[in-house]
Amino acid sequence: MIDKPKGIIDPPLDDLLERVDNKYQLVIFASKRARQINDYYTDLQDGAIYNNVGPLVDSNVDDKPLSIALHEINQNKLVMREPSAEAPVEIAEGELIDFGDDTEVTPAE
Repeated sequence: MIDKPKGIIDPPLDDLLERVDNKYQLVIFASKRARQINDYYTDLQDGAIYNNVGPLVDSNVDDKPLSIALHEINQNKLVMREPSAEAPVEIAEGELIDFGDDTEVTPAE
């Protein structure tokens, strides 16, 4: 028997969209995870292996970080959660906000 040929998108987009609310969330979710995977491989070359989490699914050397992230999402290895909302800061009229001591400014490197 002939194996089913892989399409351009593997896993299928419809399967991935079942894991999130909309396609925009999928793009943000997958791209953030792909950056983490990319940072993991960079740290692995530098010898700092404990700063980032590597791939959670089986992957080959040829797999791109975004493909790995999409496979992780499809296999429910990652679950997207909404960020917690911070309470808004209320400022009374005429009240000044103290941002600390302005004399200790250090230049950006």
